[in-house]
Amino acid sequence: MRNRLSAALKTAMREKDKERLSTLRLINAAIKDREIAMRGEGDEAGALTDDVILGILGKMVKQRQESARAYEEGGRLELAEQELREIRVIEEFLPRQLSEAEVDKAIDDAITEVGATSIRDMGKVMGVLKSKYTGQMDFGAVGPRVKSKLG
Repeated sequence: MRNRLSAALKTAMREKDKERLSTLRLINAAIKDREIAMRGEGDEAGALTDDVILGILGKMVKQRQESARAYEEGGRLELAEQELREIRVIEEFLPRQLSEAEVDKAIDDAITEVGATSIRDMGKVMGVLKSKYTGQMDFGAVGPRVKSKLG
């Protein structure tokens, strides 16, 4: 993942694609911030796995979606467009998002895998989903769906 990001950054520099370059630099900055935070927490290696990077990218997309919505509501369409362009660049590095049907199947499979029978097992189910589908589904939206299936 780091290599893909680095190669994309170099290509954007060569092509003088300022908008893409700016977004890629934001991604790198977010990754570096996370590494620094991990070192501060005592994780001396500070090496981020692809799953952690995917989580960072997913969070960046979600932040931009919220900003774009706020800009649209405020009538600032040019700023909303900028956020949407950044989302498109970030999403190039994320795996394909699962469809609603695929998310439902993944939830059912996770429930079966951990033998979940009640809402108390929700953490286990979410843990399985996060380990298998980081970057492929919105866990904020999945949580309530898991809860309704267990409750």
